[in-house]
Amino acid sequence: MHDDSHAFRPIDPGRVNTMDPVEMAYWCRELGCSDSELRAAVDAVGDHVAEVREHLARRR
Repeated sequence: MHDDSHAFRPIDPGRVNTMDPVEMAYWCRELGCSDSELRAAVDAVGDHVAEVREHLARRR
């Protein structure tokens, strides 16, 4: 079976949808973080990708 998870693109590429496990996996790959790090970042700064990316960068 062919895995198309790497071909996935979010419907709203400016926001992280933490309710969708496929989207969470996508953002974890894109941002180089774990699921728990991504959830913590979204909890801290909201779901806007630019703010999440900045928050994750500051934490490293």
